[in-house]
Amino acid sequence: MRILVTGGCGFIGSNFIRTLLSQNPEDEIVNLDCLTYAGNLENLADVEAGFQGRYRFVKGDICDSETVLPLLDQVEAVAHFAAESHVDRSIEDASAFVRTNVLGTQVLLDAARRTWQGRTDRRFLYVSTDEVYGALRLDDPRAFKEDWPLDPRSPYSASKAAADHLASSYWHTFNLPVVISRCCNNYGPYQFPEKLVPLMILNAAAGKELPVYGDGLYVRDWIYVIDHCLAAELILKKGEPGQVYNVGSQAERPNLEVVRSIIKLVAQRRDLPEDQLLGLIRHVADRPGHDRRYAIDSTKLRGLGFKPTRSFADGLAQTVDWYLDHPDWCQNVTSGAYQDYYRRMYEGR
Repeated sequence: MRILVTGGCGFIGSNFIRTLLSQNPEDEIVNLDCLTYAGNLENLADVEAGFQGRYRFVKGDICDSETVLPLLDQVEAVAHFAAESHVDRSIEDASAFVRTNVLGTQVLLDAARRTWQGRTDRRFLYVSTDEVYGALRLDDPRAFKEDWPLDPRSPYSASKAAADHLASSYWHTFNLPVVISRCCNNYGPYQFPEKLVPLMILNAAAGKELPVYGDGLYVRDWIYVIDHCLAAELILKKGEPGQVYNVGSQAERPNLEVVRSIIKLVAQRRDLPEDQLLGLIRHVADRPGHDRRYAIDSTKLRGLGFKPTRSFADGLAQTVDWYLDHPDWCQNVTSGAYQDYYRRMYEGR
């Protein structure tokens, strides 16, 4: 299958590309990414070197139809990961989220509709989030199912919910073979360190304060990024058009417990006093509209044969090891030097 991956230089997209190419020798990928602050070509340096002839990078904006249209003509499927995704940034300024997450999705859907012209052997995977469902109480025994009403609470999740509705509408109106995935919180290699897990790993290793919002008892379901990638491939290739599939691993944890687990692992690997690192936790002013709990029911996806390959404990240990073993990558990302990679590799070509 020839697949257009949008946002392939980001955290989940780059892991998806690497996973897909390494496990499917017949697949080919075109990676479309405009390289915003979290898009890092260094994430795929090994892919560029190891999968020549099956992988191609295109620098471009999903909101630009002149860029998108010819690419859609070259592929049989789209895996649409490109998105602005950090809730805190959406609270500061939602404009980029509306542009990329809503308008960008609409441009891609239109390009697929015009190019594929009713071809039912094509596939369009729109990668969404469990945050579109809203929030659950801590004492609520339920978990989000695919038919749960959407009730987004942040500008980020609102933009993703809007794109969810757009994607669904193109199935109902134009019979475009769209499938939607809604995944829980990801963690793993190559995640930009504004997110909870890498931020805590790097701060703990450096002896810096560990900021935790509010009481720290906000609960999320956590999935190792490679498991999400395997689920996304399964949904792309075997999911039923017009359907939504929840992606979860039944690993609900309060944020504070996640932070303490990271501290324990960092202390062991760096031979540091665990109590000293625990003393770095700082409860800071809460984020506006912070959802208390997310919980995912992924029974439908498991019916397609999906099963997570890693427990939370194993995945978190591998993640801590990866960040501690890749200081150059971490330094380049936190300093912004990773952007030099594009200039060295691509400018002037």
